[in-house]
Amino acid sequence: MNFPETIAHFDEAGTRPPARPATDLTCGEALVALLEGYGVQYVFGIPGVHTVELYRGLGASTIRHVTPRHEQGAGFMADGYARVTGKPGVCFIITGPGMTNMATAMAQAYADSIPMLVISSVNARRQLGTGDGRLHELPSQQDVFSGFTAFSHTLLNAAELPQVLARAFAVFGSARPRPVHIEIPLDVIVAPAGGMNLTPPALPAKPTACPNALAAAADLLAGARRPLILAGGGASDAPVELRELAERLQAPVALTINAKGLLPAGHPLLIGSTQSLAPTRAMVREADVVLAVGTELGETDYDVMFDGGFAIEGLLIRIDIDGQQLMRNMRPDVAIAGDARHALGRLSTRLHECAAHAPQSDWGAPRVAAVRETLLAGYDRPTRSQMHLIDTIIDTLPDAIIAGDSTSPVYAGNFAYDARAPRSWFNSSTGYGTLGYGLPAAIGAKLAAPERPVVCLIGDGGLQFTLPELASAVEARVPAIVLLWNNFGYGEIRKYMTARGIVPVGVDIHTPDFMALARGFGCAACRADTPHALAAQLRHAVRRDSPTVIEIDEADWFARVPA
Repeated sequence: MNFPETIAHFDEAGTRPPARPATDLTCGEALVALLEGYGVQYVFGIPGVHTVELYRGLGASTIRHVTPRHEQGAGFMADGYARVTGKPGVCFIITGPGMTNMATAMAQAYADSIPMLVISSVNARRQLGTGDGRLHELPSQQDVFSGFTAFSHTLLNAAELPQVLARAFAVFGSARPRPVHIEIPLDVIVAPAGGMNLTPPALPAKPTACPNALAAAADLLAGARRPLILAGGGASDAPVELRELAERLQAPVALTINAKGLLPAGHPLLIGSTQSLAPTRAMVREADVVLAVGTELGETDYDVMFDGGFAIEGLLIRIDIDGQQLMRNMRPDVAIAGDARHALGRLSTRLHECAAHAPQSDWGAPRVAAVRETLLAGYDRPTRSQMHLIDTIIDTLPDAIIAGDSTSPVYAGNFAYDARAPRSWFNSSTGYGTLGYGLPAAIGAKLAAPERPVVCLIGDGGLQFTLPELASAVEARVPAIVLLWNNFGYGEIRKYMTARGIVPVGVDIHTPDFMALARGFGCAACRADTPHALAAQLRHAVRRDSPTVIEIDEADWFARVPA
């Protein structure tokens, strides 16, 4: 991309002063120009005295700034944007408390392999590590964040900026995507950067799998009578290749929560996301060859009951872009390090070239249908009632993206809902498992896909973590729909305590008037207690250009909606 020889800025009145020569750029201004070159569309952040020089070049750029009400909100917005687009969400964050406020969002993104670029300030180079008690000082900010980033780098010289940014975007595009943190000392942000090359370099492609490993995997799959596929979020960009391979093998497919939609709802080989439930676990144990692609095989997708009951008894083939992950949780018989899309495509081609695969006659679609029937019969009344809620959303808004929090209907949907397309269902109950994620993540998702309805599915406890982000959505004119499931406290924890014989303490919290609060923030607000009422309110909401909060009383919904 070519950049102009001058960089223009707008003053507070919106008028354009004389353009500044590119030779006069500071490091902070060069950063903005480089981000434009990488195609960044949004920056999420709250300006502070330590970051204002990062904003010097932002006003005249093509990048839109979105201001959350808390830095954690900035991180969750960036996360939601990244999950929908596959591109990194970008944040500008002040040193010290801004970064510690961001920590939870970064840890959630790290746990779920979400690309996020966090640019922060830090005290001047001569002040680093001195312990003088300066504003926002941490003993070592880099050390704090290196544990949940792909890397954390202190930019000690403005000339390093293009190389460090290139490293970050190489991670996002060709490695396991995770947050990257770049901190820039206050004196470096304003350092001259006039001679800097502002054209991003050519970035590497994703690594391709070893042909020998692919051949070994193809041989095992070709001879399998009961093959089965476990697919995770690492395969999100390979729905065509996954479907082709599954149909060629007639292999049942179980998806992690972040992989929902890789096989569309209603596909005869789709088991769902029920790896923690007994019927699916029995089917996995029956498989003679299991192909696990882009999945950690981790607890929050395979053992949410925490009983250690998930097991693979057949041969295991693993595909992952992260070679270390191939060695975690379950030992593979064939390990393939590389891009999921390439590996699945090559496996399908090799199997096509082999003799026709002959699975066991009662395997594939017949076995999936039997398992799904058993699963459906086993869902309890609350789960069935909550599935009416999700079905109503999708029946009314078929193209909806649902960004969820840690709340009861989300847990039900994680088991029982099958998405129609990838990147359409995600929530914070996997991996790190934080509260308050749903609302800001939905804002980021709506910015990423303005043409699609975006529904935040969140509980009353979780919403109170990030409630002020309603103001952010109003200010940014983001018409996300907030579907508030109100059980008047931390209902899931209350049930968990009761089940373990613990007298519930700390879970029956004060519940505010959410309708009054929503209107006070400038949102439309209403209630719904039946599928018919909910559908009507959703239809109204998608016609608005500002957020809508729809409150559902759990007890009323359960009383009125048949299981």
